[in-house]
Amino acid sequence: MAKATREAYGIALAKLIEENKKIIVLDADLTKSTKTADAKKACPERHFNMGIAEGNMMSTAAGIAASGFTVFASSFSIFSTGRAWEQVRNSIGYPHLNVKICGTHAGISVGEDGASHQALEDIALMRMIPGMSVYQPCDEQETYAIIDYVSKTTGPCYVRLGRGKVNDVYPEGTTFNIGKVSTVNKGEKVAILATGLLVQEALKAKEELVKEGINPTIVNVSCIKPLDEEGILEVLKNHDVIITAEEHSILGGLGGAIAELSVTKYPKKIIRIGTQDTFGESGPADQLLEKYGLTATNIIKVVKENS
Repeated sequence: MAKATREAYGIALAKLIEENKKIIVLDADLTKSTKTADAKKACPERHFNMGIAEGNMMSTAAGIAASGFTVFASSFSIFSTGRAWEQVRNSIGYPHLNVKICGTHAGISVGEDGASHQALEDIALMRMIPGMSVYQPCDEQETYAIIDYVSKTTGPCYVRLGRGKVNDVYPEGTTFNIGKVSTVNKGEKVAILATGLLVQEALKAKEELVKEGINPTIVNVSCIKPLDEEGILEVLKNHDVIITAEEHSILGGLGGAIAELSVTKYPKKIIRIGTQDTFGESGPADQLLEKYGLTATNIIKVVKENS
């Protein structure tokens, strides 16, 4: 059943806060949108609305984490990573504190909220902080698994979540190996390494490409830092055409991370699908995704041009 990853986050967090008394949840006046309202309903005494003050929220999260708690701090991705970047770097990253930054409404699919709210640089910002792990689940079941996983690990991390509903990639009951890449379609010659909602778009593209005799391997990369180097290098070695796909700038995101790995370990041409060093704009999410080439249509085009 299609569900937004932010909705799955709210469900997972409400369950965790009931089970673990060492979990504290902070939000920056967006509890209904980020879905931390679910955790507030479950345990109001451990949920704090910090107001529209993301930098203060991150500093408070650092102080609480330094006292031995696991803190989930949420806002829209653009604000939790951009507006509060200095506090995340110096107060959370530098002392390597146990704060889980969960940014919702990531990417251009925020839609009508426009460029000011469309985080297309957030993965790059978080990847650059030493010791910061970066995750992006593609659907409901993977979100549950990643939120549970980060709640049990030590250290800072960023989890990137979307606004709109996305189709299921994984059935209920799937066992995930968090931190490793997941091959969701085994093909040959062409490999598409995707993250977030571009996993679903890559799978849509595969359905059409198969009709024309092209069966691409589709790999879900939900852990962008630290990269599963072993798994990605296997993909690079076993395919002739390598394409990355993400709802993020091609600079500093998944495509950048894989290109950095490739140039040092297994040099290979990589075609990156993502936004091209640009801001977004206001408009319906589906139309923006189409305009900026973040759909199955463009993936098909890119595969054909390079096969």
